[in-house]
Amino acid sequence: MSTPLPRHQATRYVQPLREGGSLPAVIDTDGGGLFVTKFRGAGQGAKVLVAEIIAHGIASALRLPVPELAIIDLPDRFGQSEPDSEIQDLLKASRGINVGLRYLDGSFNFDPVAAHDVVDTAFATTLVWLDAFITNPDRTARNPNLLVWQRKPWLIDHGAALYMHYDWASVNDARVATPFPLIRQHVLLLRTGDMEAASRAATDALSNDVLDAIVHSVPDALLMDPLTGDESLDAATAKARYVAYLRGRRAAAPVFVAAAIEAREALRASPMQPFMARR
Repeated sequence: MSTPLPRHQATRYVQPLREGGSLPAVIDTDGGGLFVTKFRGAGQGAKVLVAEIIAHGIASALRLPVPELAIIDLPDRFGQSEPDSEIQDLLKASRGINVGLRYLDGSFNFDPVAAHDVVDTAFATTLVWLDAFITNPDRTARNPNLLVWQRKPWLIDHGAALYMHYDWASVNDARVATPFPLIRQHVLLLRTGDMEAASRAATDALSNDVLDAIVHSVPDALLMDPLTGDESLDAATAKARYVAYLRGRRAAAPVFVAAAIEAREALRASPMQPFMARR
C-alpha cells in the first residue's frame, strides 16, 4: 500500500529559476512553505513529473538525501498578476497537479573540486548505481544536479531520468537489460568503491513491495495527462508498466554495474581531464 504524497496549494509565485529549460520556480504554499516547483505545462510535459516522483522514491529507499517532495496544486487564478507573459502562459497550462521539492534555503551548487570533502565513497557508489538504474543522464561535472546544504550533498532534478517512457513501444526485454553508456560521464564515477556490494544492497532495498509503493504514489492525473501522459491506458495499466520495467531493470543490475565498473577503470587508465564546472 502506497502512502499519498504530501499535497499543498500554491499561494504565491516567488521567483523563476531560469537555469532549467522547463522554467521551474520557487513557489510559496498554504502552510507548506517554499518549494522549487516543476510545472506540468512546461515543454517536457507530465512525464518529467512522473520521473521526478519515481526517482525521488527510489533515492529515498536507498537512503540518499533528497529534499522533501510534494504535490503542488495550482488554483485556477494563480499567477494572473505575473507581468511576464511566458510565465503566465506556463502557469495557465499547469492548473492542478504539479511537483515540488522543498526549497533548501542557503544551499549552493555542488562543485566537484571545491565541495570534494562533502562526498564519501559510500554516497558516490550508491548514487552512481541509482543513476545507472534509472538511466539518468543529468549528473555530469558540467551539470551535477547536486546541492550542498548543511554540509551534505542533496540530489535534485531527475526529470530526464526514465527516458524509456517517451517510447514505450521500443521497450522490450533487451532494452530493459541494456547497460547505461552515459554513466561514463557521471561526476562521481571516479569516487566509487565496491559497486557490486552497493548493487546487492540496493537491489535488496528495492523489493517488489517498495517498487510497487513508489509507482503507485504517482497521481493518476499525471499518467493520464492528455498532452504527454499515457491517456491511451487506464492508470492501473500505466502503473503496472512502470513496475514491470523497474523490476526488470533491477534484475539487470549485474549488466549495468559491470558496464559502470568498466567505464570507471577506463577513466582511471586514461589521462586525467580537468573538471568543467557548470556555468
